[in-house]
Amino acid sequence: MNSSNRRHFLRNVSLGALAAISIPDIVAAATVAEKSKKIVLKKESVVLFQGDSITDAGRKRDNDQPNAGGALGGGYALMAASSMLLKSADKNLKVYNKGISGNKVFQLADRWDTDCLLIKPDVLSILVGVNDYWHTLSNNYKGTAKTYRDDYDKLLARTKQELPDVQLIIGEPFAVKGVKAVDDKWYPTFDEYRAAARELADKYQATFIPYQSIFDKAQKSAPASYWTGDGVHPSVAGAQLMAEAWLQCVK
Repeated sequence: MNSSNRRHFLRNVSLGALAAISIPDIVAAATVAEKSKKIVLKKESVVLFQGDSITDAGRKRDNDQPNAGGALGGGYALMAASSMLLKSADKNLKVYNKGISGNKVFQLADRWDTDCLLIKPDVLSILVGVNDYWHTLSNNYKGTAKTYRDDYDKLLARTKQELPDVQLIIGEPFAVKGVKAVDDKWYPTFDEYRAAARELADKYQATFIPYQSIFDKAQKSAPASYWTGDGVHPSVAGAQLMAEAWLQCVK
């Protein structure tokens, strides 16, 4: 085999290997190190997704009914809910999405009575943190990683006091470097927010979803811009990637 043919062969093998990396493989590779127990979906369980625009995903806020397509938005929460409701039809689950675009932890806290405690979720999934950092760069927000950690700690303590049996899922705040909004100036400071989320998941015995690792590994099968349009908000493929990771947490 001459050198030109050999390069062509190696290129094809390489591309074939990348194509073979499926979403389940990506999720499994990123989550294998996590030792969190799985969330148990019991009959009549209420599941609540909370967070910022990544969770919000354009949901209709004038519809408070569970399991309603518009009310669940158009992102990972809808995709995860759709699969969960299909596979667990016998459990009569009730799924809500109360994410609000732009929210930081203190803004979740301001609306927590109505948008969480009143709903009395059996399973509470929270993804928050990217705005707590991003807005220090773009919106003149003065919070720090310590602010984020302390505010989040208080919110989780309050939640467990009011809902002692709630099963918690904490999503890691993530950013995809090199796509529009996310560049070198995010680091290493943003990593402190990721670490804080993981620490709090451990403290409150929550199931932790390592979204950063998942998006990092996903770039082995497609470029960063395939998974997110701006480095923060997932594309349709990115949202499905997140949903697959979320579904790995429940049984």
